[in-house]
Order: sequence, then C-alpha cells, then structure tokens
Amino acid sequence: MKKSVLVLGWVAFLMATVQVFAQNRTTHVVKEGETLQSISQQYRVTPYTILQSNKEIKTAADVKVNTILIIPLDGSVITQDAEPKEEKVEEQDNPIGFTRHRVRRRETLFGLTQRYDITEEQLKRHNRQLYAEPLKKGMVLQIPQYPELTPEEERALDFETYTVQPKETRWSIAHKYGITVDSLVALNPELDKSSDYLAIGQELQLPRPKGDSLQQEVELFTSFTVPPKQTLYSLGKEYGIPSDSIVRLNPEIMEQGGLKEGMVLRLPKKRDTSGEVNTDNFIFYEVKPKQNIFRLTQNLNVTRDELFALNPELENGLKAGMVLKLPKDKGEGLEVKNALVIDKINLLDSINVENRPKLVFMLPFRLDRINFNDYKRTTNQIKTRRDLTLSLGFYSGAMVALDSIKKLGLSVDVKTYDTERNHDKVKEILFRENLFGVNAIIGPLSSGILDEVAVQAASKNIPVIAPIASDSRLSHGNVYYSVPKENVLREKMLSYLEKVYTDQNVVIIADSTHQVAHDSILSKFPAAQIAKVIDNKSLHLDEFLIMLSEEKENWVFLETDQANMVSSVSSILNSANTEEISVRMFTTNYNNAFENDAVSSTHLSNLRFAYPSFYRQAGNDAFTRAYMKKHRGVRPDRYAVRGFDVTFDVLLKLAHKNNLFETTKIVGLTEYTGNSFNYFNEFASGFYNRAAFLMEYDSLRIKEIKLNDDL
Repeated sequence: MKKSVLVLGWVAFLMATVQVFAQNRTTHVVKEGETLQSISQQYRVTPYTILQSNKEIKTAADVKVNTILIIPLDGSVITQDAEPKEEKVEEQDNPIGFTRHRVRRRETLFGLTQRYDITEEQLKRHNRQLYAEPLKKGMVLQIPQYPELTPEEERALDFETYTVQPKETRWSIAHKYGITVDSLVALNPELDKSSDYLAIGQELQLPRPKGDSLQQEVELFTSFTVPPKQTLYSLGKEYGIPSDSIVRLNPEIMEQGGLKEGMVLRLPKKRDTSGEVNTDNFIFYEVKPKQNIFRLTQNLNVTRDELFALNPELENGLKAGMVLKLPKDKGEGLEVKNALVIDKINLLDSINVENRPKLVFMLPFRLDRINFNDYKRTTNQIKTRRDLTLSLGFYSGAMVALDSIKKLGLSVDVKTYDTERNHDKVKEILFRENLFGVNAIIGPLSSGILDEVAVQAASKNIPVIAPIASDSRLSHGNVYYSVPKENVLREKMLSYLEKVYTDQNVVIIADSTHQVAHDSILSKFPAAQIAKVIDNKSLHLDEFLIMLSEEKENWVFLETDQANMVSSVSSILNSANTEEISVRMFTTNYNNAFENDAVSSTHLSNLRFAYPSFYRQAGNDAFTRAYMKKHRGVRPDRYAVRGFDVTFDVLLKLAHKNNLFETTKIVGLTEYTGNSFNYFNEFASGFYNRAAFLMEYDSLRIKEIKLNDDL
C-alpha cells in the first residue's frame, strides 16, 4: 500500500514538473509570412530574448519558414545548457533514406537542390546549420531521399486550391501569386475565355507559394543612408522593428558609439500595409512586351520608389505579363476598366491587314412587304415605318464604314440578312446559314429576335452587337449593348452637376413614373424642393412659382415622358426666367417627349436646357462628307451616323485583334462622329456601353458640354 502511495506521489510530482516546465517555454514552427517581430508579439516576449534563446539564429533574417524556435514564455533567456531536448515536430515530408555529400568549392544551395531534385527547404530541414550560416566548402550534408511521385502527386504538391474573395479580379489574384493572367487562365481551363468574370467562392488552381522563393530571399533587406538628426527610436518606428534589432543587424552602430549621419545601414524592407489586394484598395496594370520602368512610371503617373514599394518583385526585373498593383487614387488620370489600367490604343494605327473579319448584318428591311413597282407606296412606307427608317438609315451608314475600312487596307467578308421582324424567319436563317468563322453579328433590332440570335451565336462564341438595345430580359454573355442604360446616363448628368454645384436652388418636377430619377436627384441634392404634379400632367402654378429663388440661380429638373407636360413646364419656366430670376432646366431622362413638335425649341434654348445622351449631332467631318458624296448631297440622319459609328468601331477592333472579346479587354473609350463606346462586362451577363455625352441648348443650337466647362 505504501509503495502504491509512493508511486502515485512521484507521478503527481512529475506531472507538476512537466506542467511548470511547459509553462516556462514552448516551441514554435515558423509559418509562411511570420517574422521575428510578429512571433515576439504573439508570445509577448522581446525579439532579443528569442534570438538569445536560439543560438543558431544570428539575425532576424535567419527566421525562415519551418525554422523551429524555442520561446521562453516567462521572458528569461534560455541558455543552451538549460535547453530541453527539442520537441519533435511532425515533418511535412518523410524521407526514405539519406545520403552524404561533402560540399565542394563554388557549390551553391541552388545547385545542390537541382542535383538531388529536392527543395532548398528540404535540404535545410535536415541540415539545421544552414539556417544560421552560409554554405561552405568542406561541410558534410545529409541529403534526404524521397520516393518518386506520380505526375498527379507532383501536381498536388505544386498547386493549391484558392477560393475567390469579394472584390477580387483575375488581375488582383495573379498579382498576389506573382503569375501572369495568361498563366492563371491556363491553370484553370474552365474559366470563360470571353469574359473576365469571377464569382465569389469560385475555386481556382494556383501555384503553391514556395518557402524558398526568390521573393523571400530578395525582399528581406534594403540599404538606408542615415540622414541628419535621425535617432534609433524614430528609425525603428519608421521601419516597424525594435531599436535593438537595428543594432544587431548593424554592429558598427555600437562600434562607432551610436547612430551617425551618413552611415549606410542594412534594414528590413518596409512591408506594404496599404490593405488587402482587391479592387477596394488597388488598381492593376498588366506589363506589355518591350516596356521599361521609366516608360511605366511616366505612363502610370507614379514614381519609381512607389512602384517598387508596392511591387517588390520588380527587383528581379520587369517581365511582360507581370501584374503590377497601383494605389487606387492613381486611377484618376488613367483609363481604368474593371480595376485594370487600359493602355490608350490608336486603333487606326493598329490595323493588322492580315486579319479578314467576317461580319453579318441582321436587320428588318421588311422586303417581304415592299412592292418596288409601287414607288409612291414604297416611299410612304419608308417615311412612316420606324423600323424600316432605322434599318435603312443604319445600313446606309454601315456601308460607308465598310468603304472606309477598305481604304485602310482591310478586307471584310460581309453577309446581310433581312429578318423581316419575324421570329420564324430568323430561325430559318440560322438553321440554313453556316455561321462558322463569323467574327461578329450586328443586329437584330427587336429584343425577342435578338435573344434568339444571341443564344445561337453563343454556342459558336460569336459576339452580337445590339444596335439600339441597352439591356435584355435574358442574360447573354456574348451581347454588346451599344446604347447605355438609363442609370448610366442619369449618373453622368448628376455627377457633373454635383461637381459644379455652388448652392443653387434645386427644384424637382417628376411624375409618378419617374420615381427612380426623383430619388436619384434627391440623393445628390438633399435640400431640393419637390414640386407637386397634378394628375401626372401639370403643376399648381402659384405653389410652384413660390419655390423659385430671386437670390440664387434655379436648377429645375423635369422628369417625364409626356410631351404636353414638357411643353407646359418649359413655357412656365421660360416666362419666369427674367432679369430678376435666373432659371435653368435639366432632365436625367431625355426621351421623345422633349423632341415633340409641341415643345418650343426657343424656350429650351432660353433655359439652356441640358440633358445626357448616348449620341451627339454630327459635324462636317470625314464621314459626313463621304456620306453626302455617296448619297448625292443628302446629309446623314442620326440613324446613318449610328450605323457608321457602330460598324466602324467593330471593324477597327476586329482589325486590331480578330477577336472582339479579346480587344474589348485592352481597348477603352472610343469616339466617332456621333457616338462613343466603352464596353464593360457586367457579371458575365453581357457587355454594356458606359460612354455618354452631356448636351445643352445654346442659341437655338445643341452643343456638347465638355467636362471642364462651367454651366
């Protein structure tokens, strides 16, 4: 019985001793991204104490991935004599044996890893002295031997699965892993080739970061020349390291009696603390062939130091395909699309005559209903049928675009089909005709037929350009909507007015069908007054006139699609616009009501009426002259202008790269006679044009408002 009690007593004593021992110290295996400073903060001890307790670690630079550190939890230095036996840490790999190697003259770690087909970390793990000292002639090393891996096992070791986070793009992820976007797509062949879209939670295969990567070796230190009045404290604060670490890295400080002006110190490079690598914090740039650092700093409006601080991999040289990150505020003077900086490309100077685009037009010419033998009836049909007027006008402009591109040396294969505005007819065309090799389809006009063509074209990866549509009830990843959405036009107008606003008196007149516009204006101008609209048709005149200010300029927004209301309100405002009261009229939704014959152009001009638009009036440019020459002096209408601009834009982009999806990624805003285009791929549901103009009436003419103009 006494023996049992004695044994139990010894067991209790040993357990208590182990607990006390464990409380005094622990071991820590250094993980990816950890530093001596971060580890010391984690265990609430000083970096100096950790260094003194691990004699093989001479400096902070020796603390590398998989290094095993002894951490004194009570803050006291653990001497080598008192050091307990090292705890076994489960190896990440299991060698099947070892061979010995005596280091020869001029051998390097890299050479050994290549010779024995191992990584630098595997070599160091079994030769711990290599963590603390460089490779020397005469050293005897243990070389681990591993079983041969199957190709599948090798791939599993080299790659990892990455889950896409919110606000990440292909470029931000490529930058994070130090690879090109082309490599990312090659590693993930399931990614859509015609879109840059990534879904939150989507899983990607990416190269596993190596513990012995070149970046880890290069990024550690930089040289620093001590300026006047610099102190160890301020230097440590600037670089985020303790003063004693600076002294250990630079023993000459103690030898010369302190920090001296002009000293060249070895310091750890500053870490980028500007935030997560995503579209909230950064924009990105993909390096093109034959670019150099000087040209990049000039084009991107960034200094060399800023560029290298954010992209330390540049220390190893600039390479085509690299993805660089830039501060988001640098995007103000650049053209940025989906967080990617777009190089300005002159498409006229970038034509590759070896390309031969194949273009298809699908428009409702309604030839089935036209009797060309009855001239009078045919003329009347062209004048009264909007679809026919639009189609013929659009196509007449497109033919001038084809003539123009031909003069530039590009040969185009064109086919034209009459959809007859008939769903069955379109199905029959698609079934009969071979669309193989077609680079783009322009048309149809109506949404239902457009959906049919888009679905069929998507199976052959053919882009479809919608001449007049701004959206669709269905989601089509291959459709280019050439007319901007209403919200894009509205935002263009309101953003500009917000910039030039100087305490004007804002009044909103909106009928019940324009509540979105009403709310949008109010969000920009919270102090705006709301005019009461009677039966969606008229104003209570006396109540409205009281809202107008004599001290401030009055900005009146009219949001309606009823011509009689536009006529009535513009007349009232014109009468109120006197020497005592200054009135301007705006709308965020320009529609046919403002062009109605009942609306006085004189009133609109007196009010300097301004509105957003996806088109502007054509001037006397090369297209207009070519059109008038081709059509015996007849000036092009806006449909002809649109036909030219849409077609010429598509042809120039196909002439640059014979793939519209690829060209859209690298080409930003393009402007022509009366239309501009800047397509953005929105969540793989299609390409939407965000380019628009601001227009105003001035002296009975309509002119474009430039963004630097004052109202």
